[in-house]
Amino acid sequence: TLRKPISQSSMADWASKNLNMHTQGIFRRRISISNMLSWNGGSIKKPMLITSNRTIKKEACEMFKLVQSYMGDRQTRMDRNHVALVTVTKCWSMQGLRDELYIQLIRQTTDNTCYRSLAWGWELMAISLAFFSPSPKFQSYLEGYIYRHLDSDENIAQRIKELVDLKNKKNSKSRKKRKQNTEDEGLPISTYAKYCYRKLQKVAITGGKKGLRKPTVEEITHARNAILTPSLFGSSLEEIMLRQQDMYPGNKLPWVQTQLSQQVLALGGEQTEGIFRIPGDIDEVNALKLQVDQWRMPSSLSDPNIPASLLKLWYRELEEPVIPQQFYKECISNYENPDAAVAVVQLLPELNRLVLCYLIHFLQIFAQPSNVGRTKMDVNNLAMVMAPNCLRCQSDDPRVIFENTRKEMSFLRMLIVHLDTSFVKGLV
Repeated sequence: TLRKPISQSSMADWASKNLNMHTQGIFRRRISISNMLSWNGGSIKKPMLITSNRTIKKEACEMFKLVQSYMGDRQTRMDRNHVALVTVTKCWSMQGLRDELYIQLIRQTTDNTCYRSLAWGWELMAISLAFFSPSPKFQSYLEGYIYRHLDSDENIAQRIKELVDLKNKKNSKSRKKRKQNTEDEGLPISTYAKYCYRKLQKVAITGGKKGLRKPTVEEITHARNAILTPSLFGSSLEEIMLRQQDMYPGNKLPWVQTQLSQQVLALGGEQTEGIFRIPGDIDEVNALKLQVDQWRMPSSLSDPNIPASLLKLWYRELEEPVIPQQFYKECISNYENPDAAVAVVQLLPELNRLVLCYLIHFLQIFAQPSNVGRTKMDVNNLAMVMAPNCLRCQSDDPRVIFENTRKEMSFLRMLIVHLDTSFVKGLV
């Protein structure tokens, strides 16, 4: 979990130290912080954040135009998918642009009188969080901003009305006005904010998209769809089962778990040296993840390390681990007692128990002596690579983490050796 969001005064203090204060007019007067962080219909001549990097200085101003284009505040020939792709790719490739993008999005979603533009700004933030995190020093600022919008729909509607009334008074004689829109077009802002809040928590830990391949249009579309349709990765077991209810109503286990497990075996994983220890190509794993999230399992796979790596990722990214947090102490207390370890499994909620038993049954296949000779992955090695994906230590103390890691491995080893999982055969 993240730190408690910093206060408004702390955020103002942060802004005063980090914003690259802009000027305006013939006397080049400095713009106030509140104006610097309010919607702007024009372009900017320098970055929003202080930087000495010349490339960042140039790219930041171009990126502001892309943000405006995505939000519908600037005309462009590119479709919005392509605008998002260019924006995200710039920041994914150039770490120094990431905070700049997030501060630009904060600006363009503050005091924005067009609801559609506002919603698209939040949408671009949600998409961006699927690919990269802000820097640690900017993280609290962004979290604080998102946090203030978790239940803000009534306030936003009221604020738009106030700003529109104010502008109408000022511009009553002017014909040229920005199209005002207080109608709800699309999702409530709180929906975007809640998604962004959860996504920020996860990306702050995972670091976002890895690999050498640049982001793709498919990944952009997938990131946008995930706002309303939660991913199979990073969700809770209950959410996943609820999502598959329509497609696989009779299944008792998550489709993603059984399909990836079967793929590993179908490709000869139990005969592959270093299975689960040697990672699959990260770009291939990312590509498979994209397809699995669309309920598709490609027939072109050849390397069992690809589905094996994705399967480990699925377990690791579950919102709550397979063995829920409230059972953690019992697990590490009974890491040397086979009967007590097996007894803990029987205490788990039904869904967690089935998912864990399916995993243990799967690992027991690899633990057979005939397979260990090929894979070089005995029961100790299997427990070592899979324990961190089933149990999560909540302590920040390195000594506690180190000591508990050994106990977690030993607990999982006990289950692989002693847990009767015969009832799992044929279960889907």
